[in-house]
Amino acid sequence: MSKGAAGQGQARVESPLDKEHREGLKAIRAFLKVRTSYDVLPLSFRLIVFDTALLVKKSLNILNQNGIVSAPLWDSKTSTFAGLLTTSDYINVIQYYWQNPDAFAAIDQFRLDSLPDVERAIGVQPLETVSIHPDRPLYEACRKMITSKARRIPLVDFDDETQRAMVVSVVTQYRILKFVAVNVKETVKLRKPLGQINLGTYGEMGREVAVANMDTPVMDVIHMLVRRSISSVPILDRDGVVINVFEAVDVITLIKGGEYDGLNLTVGEALLKRSDDFSGIYTCTLNDRLDTIFDTIRKSRVHRMVVIDENSRLKGILTLSDILEYVLLEGEGDED
Repeated sequence: MSKGAAGQGQARVESPLDKEHREGLKAIRAFLKVRTSYDVLPLSFRLIVFDTALLVKKSLNILNQNGIVSAPLWDSKTSTFAGLLTTSDYINVIQYYWQNPDAFAAIDQFRLDSLPDVERAIGVQPLETVSIHPDRPLYEACRKMITSKARRIPLVDFDDETQRAMVVSVVTQYRILKFVAVNVKETVKLRKPLGQINLGTYGEMGREVAVANMDTPVMDVIHMLVRRSISSVPILDRDGVVINVFEAVDVITLIKGGEYDGLNLTVGEALLKRSDDFSGIYTCTLNDRLDTIFDTIRKSRVHRMVVIDENSRLKGILTLSDILEYVLLEGEGDED
């Protein structure tokens, strides 16, 4: 991703489009610096927190029953915040038992406090445990998410009566970017196309983007997710046309109830098990502008966009992480 490209040795004359784009980014950053993480929360919300002593199987059932994909962890022995349970943790468990089939019989007795042992056993670099006070600027939460590569961040407050920390809620990249899309009118100034600002992950014929087809075994896709630390894999037909996306959350659907037979399916078979409320995949082209992307985020619950050409063939992937990092860092060093 380019970061504030200025010509080497000779200053480039700023065009009206460049100036407008820069003003749009600056307005977003100014907004994030005066709004708090607490401001992003809806008026009414539900929070589910898991004790680290809970069985992995039970946590999986609770997530499915409540239609959520993550939850803060709490260590009741020390009365401290213990991190965030996400789909990556379940995928790590799957990888562990795939590498250690003799241990599979004990999977129903596996507890959440054993997840760090799983990470060490399969050689996965654990995500940094980050949190933020709800009264801190939203900009600070975004910076923490970028540096830790986290897609969500728990809000942790301090209870004056008990003198203990307490988890208030969890803020996601999507909720932050939608908050921006709804409240910052200057997003309409971001009229540069994706191809011009080099936003997203691309490769010739999709070589730098992990891909699969409908016949690919689900376990092969899971290996891709872990090896590349990604959350989705585009599904292509024989002509390279994008026909679907397999997401990390699809793995949760396959193992709900603690049954792991679904992991033996192909991608095509697995996608048939998606819930009826699946919102579908979102696509864009290199000619689409960032302001239209923000408009889509404002209107729809989108977590990534598959970038395609005029023939619906894969060009790349645009994630919310890409967008968040761009609006925070692009040209920031040039500002007073």
